[in-house]
Amino acid sequence: MVDSSLINICNVVKKYHKNTVLKDINLTIGSGECVVILGHNGAGKTTLMKLMLGLVNPTEGTVNILGFDPAKDRKKLLTKGLGYLPERVAFYESMTGMEVLLFFAKLKSETLEVCDDLLDSVGLYEARNRPIRTYSKGMKQRLGLAQALLGDPQFLLLDEPTTGLDPVLRQEVYALINKKCQQGKTVIISSHSLKEVEAQADRVVIMDEGEIVANGSLQELYEEAKLPVTIEFSLAPEHNKSLVDKLDYLVETVCWINDSKLKIECEVKNKIHVIQLMMEQGHLIDDLDIKMPKLDDVYRYFIKENKALVGEP
Repeated sequence: MVDSSLINICNVVKKYHKNTVLKDINLTIGSGECVVILGHNGAGKTTLMKLMLGLVNPTEGTVNILGFDPAKDRKKLLTKGLGYLPERVAFYESMTGMEVLLFFAKLKSETLEVCDDLLDSVGLYEARNRPIRTYSKGMKQRLGLAQALLGDPQFLLLDEPTTGLDPVLRQEVYALINKKCQQGKTVIISSHSLKEVEAQADRVVIMDEGEIVANGSLQELYEEAKLPVTIEFSLAPEHNKSLVDKLDYLVETVCWINDSKLKIECEVKNKIHVIQLMMEQGHLIDDLDIKMPKLDDVYRYFIKENKALVGEP
């Protein structure tokens, strides 16, 4: 059962002098969810994360993270329930990886054994006694992730967690994140890598001009945007073009690519029905290829819709 009060941001406005950077933000996140926050530079993502960390106060509204007001109880929140990985990690170059992790571990009353395990989990155990100045960018990023995991936090806030990592290490990081979610931890990821996070998100939050313009699972956002699914059928030579007549009420477009290939576009909700009706002609269908909308399609749609709403070109 999802605990809907785990993270609760209600009617939040943030202003810097006369500049409003967050406008009436409402966001509720439960335990075990992996939520991806998307938005271009200046959309408000960083300010929203600063509010969750207690680094800034809301001008209006309330922020409640794990039962704490971050601005008033930041120390309790950071030591007991929250792990944070910033986009740009920075450590003292003369310290070793183990020394850095032990420094942060003392803040959370963790042990040397826990540090060993965490360094091993992010692939840095063999390099634990090397100075940070010898670490690559990816190694520093993994050390940053290890410090975020100290104390087994209930809530992980990760800003571009795979910056500088090669494809194999990116997969390992996301496997670790998925494991945490399966354990009931809550993870928020801020990222510009839409293709990368598409498979990770239970929910996607899209921000633009200081507002949340979309909030839901990918399936929900596909349906809300009415983005079409493309299905291409390869047909046997003896097919009859009339076989698509019964699909009229289910599809948006039907296009013959050539005499043996048919392309159909339909709403996500109609995908299964279209396939079922076509497969009733099984002896005429040699193959099919389904192309679902992608996260970048969803992102572009909602950003474009918001620009149109506020009258921007």
